[in-house]
Amino acid sequence: MIATGFMAGHLLADVVETKTGARIVGKVIKIDAGVITVDTDYAGAVAIKQDAVASISTDAPVAVRLTSGTRIDGKVTATGDALQVQGADGTITTTVDKVAASWTAGERDPAVAALDRTWAFEASADIAGTTGNKEQLGTAAAITATLASATDKLIFYSAYNRQVTDNEKSADQFKAGVDYSNNFSGATSWYVRDEGGFDRIKDIELYNVAAFGLGYDVIKKVNQTLTVRGGISYRYEGYTNPATESVNSAGLDFGLQHELVFGDSKLVNSLSFVPSFKNFSNFRATHASYYEIPMLNPAWKLRLGVSNDYNSKPGAGVERLDTTYFTRFVLSWK
Repeated sequence: MIATGFMAGHLLADVVETKTGARIVGKVIKIDAGVITVDTDYAGAVAIKQDAVASISTDAPVAVRLTSGTRIDGKVTATGDALQVQGADGTITTTVDKVAASWTAGERDPAVAALDRTWAFEASADIAGTTGNKEQLGTAAAITATLASATDKLIFYSAYNRQVTDNEKSADQFKAGVDYSNNFSGATSWYVRDEGGFDRIKDIELYNVAAFGLGYDVIKKVNQTLTVRGGISYRYEGYTNPATESVNSAGLDFGLQHELVFGDSKLVNSLSFVPSFKNFSNFRATHASYYEIPMLNPAWKLRLGVSNDYNSKPGAGVERLDTTYFTRFVLSWK
């Protein structure tokens, strides 16, 4: 009886046989991008190249999509060099190389689900103050809304930064923008973005940068992405002081976005460089780097970082570079 139960336990399992004669017994989790993933009792999840597999059989129905686009949910059996998928409405005979993907029966096609756009939201704030020899109070807040799928991403963002030192404002800056990117061909994407706002300490009454161009994913891994951008921009900066000449010119747009994930934490870097066609020495460059770590509640995170805003032709009496060091509490939700 024990032997019978042992044999039945092995019969009630999926089997993948390779062209070299290896036999992997377990549970076929999925077939995706030319790889068959089998969950085994003896080695955990095992990944097998699909072109090295001779046959597949399952002990229960699975969802199968063929390279032709046909989908059928049913039990898979091996017959010689062929596969038979026995569905509720009939049986399809095919071969291993004609199987484009497989997943749990009854569920949505992962390729279709990946195209779904989902919203994610983020709000952050930090407050810092000093009393004694100097009176200082700094507040900053930002909110971001992201609508993303596997192939495109739309980001809305807004942020405000105000610093008061000895009853005088040392920072008074607001910005709001939108950024859309679409991976239309592998690692290549196109993008369009627009950002506007003011910086009263730098005497900028109103600024706007609009740009479009192409992006390329130099690195695109599960835990790391590096995207470079290049395109055309239009930049406007109007100053409160009439003696300062406004910027009103088309130009170039260069950018870099990098993200590296370490478990539950991540390191993020971004860089933007916008020179003017009229005068390439007239440019604006922005940079931000931060390290984000989770708190006890996973919806809350702590962000430690630095940002730089450089204007090569600032208003009269204004420094070219502003550097901000920050510690922010971030709330994320969907």
